[in-house]
Amino acid sequence: MFENQSRDDVEALLKSNKEFRALYQRHRELDSKVHDADIGVLPIPETKLAVMKREKLYAKDRLQRIWDARTQRQH
Repeated sequence: MFENQSRDDVEALLKSNKEFRALYQRHRELDSKVHDADIGVLPIPETKLAVMKREKLYAKDRLQRIWDARTQRQH
């Protein structure tokens, strides 16, 4: 996530915004678990996996909104 953004900009937002930092860490955690479940390394019931995917998507959307708001304030 945010691969196309300056690493310095992402790091600055991680340091300055607690919500962004918490969501970023949660998204990474969920991404890893979902990936492991998808490749069969981590057995997770389908219902729980679906909930995790929704939470991951919510985190991604919220992260993007925070990023966009930050970008708009800079211009």
